Amino acid sequence: MVSLRFPFPFAPRQPIRPNSSPHFPFVAAAAAAGIGIGVGLSIYLKSAKQAGPNHQSPWRWASPMWASLSLAEGAAGTLVEPKTGASFPSVLDGTRRLLGVGVRKKNVFGLKNIDVYAFGIYADDNDVKKLSEKYSELKENKEVIANILDQDVRMTVRLQIVYGRLSIRSVRGAFEESVGSRLRKFSGSDNKELLQRFTSVFKNEIKLPRGSLIDLSKEQGFVLQMKIDGKDIGTIQSKLLCQAVFDLYIGEDPFDKRAKEDFELGLASLLNC
Repeated sequence: MVSLRFPFPFAPRQPIRPNSSPHFPFVAAAAAAGIGIGVGLSIYLKSAKQAGPNHQSPWRWASPMWASLSLAEGAAGTLVEPKTGASFPSVLDGTRRLLGVGVRKKNVFGLKNIDVYAFGIYADDNDVKKLSEKYSELKENKEVIANILDQDVRMTVRLQIVYGRLSIRSVRGAFEESVGSRLRKFSGSDNKELLQRFTSVFKNEIKLPRGSLIDLSKEQGFVLQMKIDGKDIGTIQSKLLCQAVFDLYIGEDPFDKRAKEDFELGLASLLNC
């Protein structure tokens, strides 16, 4: 795993842990009707109208490729990453569906891992469904993911900071390392100018207290848009950069393998709607 670099001593805070079973990767809070969307090997619904935090849904997926769960289109719901307690809206921008959540960890001095940020992976359901014409039958996961990275499909990765002492310099340094390695993977060269254009948008004056949101969105035309707490901090048109960034979360060596598995489930569900 590509490591994050931090220039300060660590005294990690204990994460907020919701009442959840270790058998479930995350908790969904949404209305249960409407469009089918697969969001994990083991997910439980928690409707906004249901009382009590200990409710567990009867859904338990037996087949990872065909599991799906009905969520109302445009439903006002949130899904919770259980280890950190970070919550993510089930829908962004009206049509981007949350297909997986995970955690980016950092190993400290080889002794223990800290949770740096939780993340949610979104894909535009209309764009994904257009790809279904390419698939007369569902192909191997690796091929489907490769097509998603290669095609002009709108996507967002939302990062929610859970480590309270994270600095923007640490984020910039981590992206230099991780995105830089993926640029080399896809192009065979360093692409230092492109990498510098990307990391330079994360300026020193930006503060990242616990709960801050960083949105990395692939827009039409392979435009990467970066936002922090809803404020646009930059855009770069580059298919290569889009591939490199999203490969960190859904590629062959993702930050969180469970999140990638959840994403594949949701993708399979959307492709077969």
